[in-house]
Amino acid sequence: MGPAPVLLWERITDGFTQAAPPELGLAAIIAIVLAAAVLSLPRRSWRYFGLFVTVVHELGHATAALLTLQRVTGITLRLDHSGTTTSMGRRGWRAAFTTFWGYPVPAMVGAALVWSAAHGWAGAALSAGALVLVAALVLIRNGQGVLILGGSAAVALALVWFGGGASAGYACLVLGIALLVGSCRDWVKVMRVHARRRDLSSSDAYLLRGTTGVPSPLWLGLFALVIGAALVLALGPIALIAGSAGSSGTGA
Repeated sequence: MGPAPVLLWERITDGFTQAAPPELGLAAIIAIVLAAAVLSLPRRSWRYFGLFVTVVHELGHATAALLTLQRVTGITLRLDHSGTTTSMGRRGWRAAFTTFWGYPVPAMVGAALVWSAAHGWAGAALSAGALVLVAALVLIRNGQGVLILGGSAAVALALVWFGGGASAGYACLVLGIALLVGSCRDWVKVMRVHARRRDLSSSDAYLLRGTTGVPSPLWLGLFALVIGAALVLALGPIALIAGSAGSSGTGA
């Protein structure tokens, strides 16, 4: 193993230590929110960042399947922002549980990243995320998926490489907020699909209706409830960062 991989591994492992959280004033927080919005709102940037949101969505399904003792047989990712996770095992409630944890997961991950930044664990979050993305490559079953997940893993490793110290906290905040916004955007998209009754076969809410008999609108509402809870939970860490910066400034 050459010096570069060894150094990268050292930076990954070094990330699993607590550091001082970033101290940001209101202007800096607004700048971070704007940076996150630039990633997740404009159509051009969403074309690329939305692919990462799909990666997190599908990894949510895969994690739920593993938690219910199912075997994940593969993940397919496509450049049109669609994806499929297949698993084998007992069905029934396990299938419903696995199907549910797609749309809410980017928001949950986003809230976790914001919390990590606020409590000094941004480096650990970036290192863990990079390891998960690299490990998930073994599950990809199509060329577009290799491109999408490989690109996401490369960006994650670059964040670990260049994201030491305070910059790790900034990266976590931008990525976390962007995932929260992206989760809301995907939820709106699936709502429009149901409202227009277009191709519902790829909708998790539609699949859940087929599995459980519970109407799709209820599942869409439950998605929104979890996403909304993640948004509320993310406000606390952001306020904590802003408050610590204010206290620091007052003490000086």
